[in-house]
Amino acid sequence: MSGKGLLIAAPRSGSGKTTITLGLQRALVKRGLTVRGLKCGPDYIDPAFHAAATGAPSANLDSFAMPDTLLGQIAGEAAEAADIVVAEGSMGLFDGVPGEMGHTGASADIAAFCGWPVVLVVDVSGQAQSAGAVALGCVRYDERIRVVGVILNKVASERHRRLACAGMERIGLPVLGALSREASLILPERHLGLVQAGETEDLHGRLDALADAISAAVDLDAILAVAEPTDLPVTRHGAPALPAPGRCIAIARDAAFSFVYPHVETGWRATGATLLPFSPLADESPPETCDSCWLPGGYPELHAGRIAGASRFLAGLRRFAETRPVHGECGGYMVLGRTLIDADGTAHAMANLLSVETSFAKRKMNLGYRRAVLQANGPLGSAGQALTGHEFHYATIISVGDDAPFAMVTDPHGSAPVPAGGRRALVTGSFFHAIARFTGQP
Repeated sequence: MSGKGLLIAAPRSGSGKTTITLGLQRALVKRGLTVRGLKCGPDYIDPAFHAAATGAPSANLDSFAMPDTLLGQIAGEAAEAADIVVAEGSMGLFDGVPGEMGHTGASADIAAFCGWPVVLVVDVSGQAQSAGAVALGCVRYDERIRVVGVILNKVASERHRRLACAGMERIGLPVLGALSREASLILPERHLGLVQAGETEDLHGRLDALADAISAAVDLDAILAVAEPTDLPVTRHGAPALPAPGRCIAIARDAAFSFVYPHVETGWRATGATLLPFSPLADESPPETCDSCWLPGGYPELHAGRIAGASRFLAGLRRFAETRPVHGECGGYMVLGRTLIDADGTAHAMANLLSVETSFAKRKMNLGYRRAVLQANGPLGSAGQALTGHEFHYATIISVGDDAPFAMVTDPHGSAPVPAGGRRALVTGSFFHAIARFTGQP
């Protein structure tokens, strides 16, 4: 029988969803429960924190970019392996993009799809009883979901707590916990979100501190009581989200290259593919035994000097690309290009396997879902294959160069197709992070 589940969500970003989710996950693990975390939306950092907090794999659930079969497979497998799934929403509970009902990318879509109740995190700083009106709006906005309780965050005093609780009592919404303002509970951040789990100093000590704070401030018995069995309407088995780019895949993995969606790697392994990690920052080349190379996104802009000086890595990558496909996503795309300009304005020579030149000195946020149609056969599929995915970066393109485009890309808001990325011989890349093949069916 599938384990129970619930969704931790909020009316808006910045309410404390991630810290409260991690604290709950860790606190329930310390109670002896088997816990799995899942993340709504395309965030590729939070699942690694969930995995650290629970000691078990985490993954993304994205109602815009994923077909129902894939959503059911990911959520179903997590629920079957756990006593409880503690999923984390993204942005505000109902925030999404234009799309069919249930396929907008909103966290509420996932709660409705999986049958999970919602526990609302409300940042009550600057308000008291009015927080009850905000919560009431969330309760009534979407009849597909059920908000079963609230956790108050950033409570200033005992009097503040009583006033905010009075607002929730007026609307009949149980208060499951109340956390005071505590700067030490904040996880470190950088320009793309939280500092990665593997780079966070004393991560497990921080997670234990979060668990202790949650255990003291939140009624864990009540949290367990409101969780409900996972209710999935579709099969939990399906094709991998993306085709494996090879049977043995060399994949860059270190502090500069880490943004790979867990469901993508899981799907590749399920087809029998082997993934062999290597570290460009350690000046390692792609293993010669592999038949394809994948450079994920990450933070190469913070390590541009080291990458430019990694002569064995760059020479080995160029040699590999002479006979086998190489693909770079976002940060990996930047490294495949001619130059990468760092935040100080210093230009660093990259692999020169594509002609793009990028800059982190000239920053502009690029964020949002994308639908990409491949322009030639390659590691992600045949020409004409459509993919759904996401783009999130601050780097800008100084010169696109003369390479043919990797894909034609649109967004969900009706934009005209534009060329994206580049391809030259066996090398491809773009800022687009692929999530799943698009079939035209939910």
